[in-house]
Amino acid sequence: MKRPVLTAICAAALLAQSLFVPHAFAADTAEPSAGEHWVSAWGTALQAIPQLANLPPLYRAPEVGGRTVRQVVYPQADGKRVRLRISNTFGTEPLVVDAMSVARSAGGSGAALRPGSARPVLFGGQKSVTVAPGAQITSDPVDFAVDAQQPLAVSMFVGKDQKLVAWHRIASQVNYVSTPGNHADDSSAGAFRTRFTQYAWLTNVAVENASAHAVVAIGDSITDGMRSSLNANRRWTDALARQIARKDGSQTAVVNAGISGNRLLSNSPCYGEAVVSRFERDALRQPGVRAVILLIGINDINFMAMPAHAGLDCDAPHTEVNADALVRGYQRLIAQAHQRGVKIYGATLTPASLPPEREAIRTAVNQSIRASRAFDGVIDFDQALRDPVHPTALQKRYDSGDHIHPSDAGYAAMAAAVPPEFVMSTAKPAQK
Repeated sequence: MKRPVLTAICAAALLAQSLFVPHAFAADTAEPSAGEHWVSAWGTALQAIPQLANLPPLYRAPEVGGRTVRQVVYPQADGKRVRLRISNTFGTEPLVVDAMSVARSAGGSGAALRPGSARPVLFGGQKSVTVAPGAQITSDPVDFAVDAQQPLAVSMFVGKDQKLVAWHRIASQVNYVSTPGNHADDSSAGAFRTRFTQYAWLTNVAVENASAHAVVAIGDSITDGMRSSLNANRRWTDALARQIARKDGSQTAVVNAGISGNRLLSNSPCYGEAVVSRFERDALRQPGVRAVILLIGINDINFMAMPAHAGLDCDAPHTEVNADALVRGYQRLIAQAHQRGVKIYGATLTPASLPPEREAIRTAVNQSIRASRAFDGVIDFDQALRDPVHPTALQKRYDSGDHIHPSDAGYAAMAAAVPPEFVMSTAKPAQK
């Protein structure tokens, strides 16, 4: 397993890098002060963009150098102050941010802000920050009241040579890049002429709230909300957050750390690091995390049978797996979570109309999950979505059309299948 990305850089490393790179790298200051309780209200997981000369359009990133990138996020917990985390985990060059702001989005599908709502985001008291390759950094606290389910706009004016080398590819949300210049505080959408449907650099929005906690859902495209409605927050995690809010007044945030195409055991050139590699960073290090919901494994089963091809092979490696290998992977994650004092709930793999030999593996994995006493509980997404007559397939009303990914109604059914006591636990959150 890869070691988790460190969020602080030792003085010796800084000195060594300064001999070769003309940047003063900032160190993370994410540890809360005494009496503070920070909770992840929104988050996402990044993946490296394939670096090839002739990438297919699906993987071509917008030009960002010397421009302002504005991203819309929907926090799922209230708070009186906010901190933002930006990541250069997969970068090979420094990430230079010359100005950054957080504001209230004007709503709708545009880039406009509520006039007068923008507040500067500082790092160590400075408006600019340089993040070393492989590092991430958390901002200073910003006095900015956050309301659950109300959209925020985070704007980043990046250095003139900046390139986008990592992103969260399936955001299900339209975001924006401006014309050249610093437009971080612009209330108007006029300068934001380029649209893209990914998230870049921003990985976490945390709020200060003594009574809130976070639940992290980690997995593949089904957690990521693939084929859910654009700009509508119809992922199963969104539906679950709304369901909880009606019961506990937005004291539980459901953080989505899914990556489309992701696998449990194998890294991918297109679909990110394996969950066993990224679990610590993307799930257990979320501020205020109390529990994890794990739904992963269908792509390990499916991609091993995909034909290899020259050029960009997103399904590589075509590693043979069986139910025992996947269960051993789950056991590693269970041990990690419990070591941190975090509960972990196992979710059964959803129907995908697989050929018989692959369906046999999915069935065996699900039987193991249901019988497991290692997980703190089981969420039966398979039962919630399967066709009672053809249990290897999704119900038609829950099928988005590709026979793998749920529709908006299917994602809502998944949320309804999560026992409330799993996500509204009164256990103490993990200590950071």
